Amino acid sequence: MELSILLLLAVLTGLLLLLARGHPKAQRHLPPGPRPLPFLGNLLQMDRNGLLKSFLKLREKYGDVFTVYLGPRPVVMLCGTEALREALVDHAEDFAGRGPIAVVEQVFQGYGVVFANGERWKTLRRFSLATMRDFGMGKRSVEERIQEEAQCLVQELRKSKGALLDPTFFFHAITANIICSIVFGERFAYKDPAFLRLLDMFFQSFTLISSFSSQVFELFSNFLKYFPGTHRQVYKNLQEVNAFIGRNVEKHRETLDPSAPRDLIDTYLLRMDKEKSNPNTEFHHRNLILTSLSLFFAGTETTSTTLRYGFLLMLKYPHITEKVHKEIDQVIGSHRPPTLDDRAKMPYTDAVIHEIQRFGDLLPIGVPRMVTRDTHFRGYIIPKGTEVFPILSSALHDPNYFEKPDDFNPDHFLDAKGALKKSEAFIPFSLGKRICLGEGIARTELFLFFTTVLQNFSVATSVAPEDIDLTPQESGVGKLPPKYEIRFVPR
Repeated sequence: MELSILLLLAVLTGLLLLLARGHPKAQRHLPPGPRPLPFLGNLLQMDRNGLLKSFLKLREKYGDVFTVYLGPRPVVMLCGTEALREALVDHAEDFAGRGPIAVVEQVFQGYGVVFANGERWKTLRRFSLATMRDFGMGKRSVEERIQEEAQCLVQELRKSKGALLDPTFFFHAITANIICSIVFGERFAYKDPAFLRLLDMFFQSFTLISSFSSQVFELFSNFLKYFPGTHRQVYKNLQEVNAFIGRNVEKHRETLDPSAPRDLIDTYLLRMDKEKSNPNTEFHHRNLILTSLSLFFAGTETTSTTLRYGFLLMLKYPHITEKVHKEIDQVIGSHRPPTLDDRAKMPYTDAVIHEIQRFGDLLPIGVPRMVTRDTHFRGYIIPKGTEVFPILSSALHDPNYFEKPDDFNPDHFLDAKGALKKSEAFIPFSLGKRICLGEGIARTELFLFFTTVLQNFSVATSVAPEDIDLTPQESGVGKLPPKYEIRFVPR
């Protein structure tokens, strides 16, 4: 559908050129970039392989800071470790706004902790961080929850008896259950029908959001929203998830004990009740539903997709898997579960996990930012409200920091003595005021789930390592690994 529309737009180009009258005065001081066509913007400079490749190609000509017109609107691109750090850290307040993602804009509309701005965002972020901390984040209790979930996964994988299986469901289930325990105060059985449906909606939606058609929609959403397409399926899916969350909120209302809040929903309901006389409160039903959706979506998809990439890479590079097994055997052994304290004694495994995140490059163009005021940056003026894309991929593949950025190599994170080496360019959780609020919990999950599985299993597949294809299934807002099957063989 989108391709036929693009052809129609191309036919109209000649007529639109007659309407060209240059840029508004406020946009003349923007960073350089290719000259846009009216309405179509820089469509003719877009690579058919997607937005990321288009932006990286334009970077070669215009440098690390440039402007691209996505349809009629200008978006400033930030590339490279230095430019990203200068903007998001040194000018943190200026770049603290959140830009929309067109394909989910109809769902969020500026509500919920991820897509809110201004005081709403500050209020919801403070609440979310404090509540997640109270219910485990940053405490040993969240480590215990992850350890328990990891053992449930081991039991489930043992049932497969080394048969080939698609690991997608399992990695979704374990990460979703950690968020469920914080938001809902409970975990779900892997065969619970409602839980299975929830996971399917998440996976399907993340795949659609990262698809080529969603990237086309990003360029012309004001026009394409009136036609059938990916955006309508995403909206339908996420509304179903919102209904699931809403039903749980009602159950919480009926059983709420003000003296003993059980989870994030209880804590939010108590705050709603406390502020019910405040007409300007941000603690209302809509923000509760969309904050819960934000935490679910971010907390489930990012970590589970990273784990999927990780185990595909372990199949591709068995010599690396062998070294991880050796370090697990030396530090942990086979008679106790891994703990977070083990991480400091396991630099090789930690480096492998870092490299999985770097190579996996899960959110290559970053989640859009927006400048909160007229901003002077590197000699340019970026007007208040202008969208900014922090191209995280350009840092994670920065040749100034990673010797062979296109290769999977844990040595990128090891010094000459074999100790873990930090890198300024390692920013998978982004930077600055909008850094992922679940970074701590995600890092804990990745270490404990990864080491627990490899403590108990060897991994194998029916494809020779040299024939394993790492080409992403989708690469848009998110980057998804290709589908694959894996054997978990008890050690």
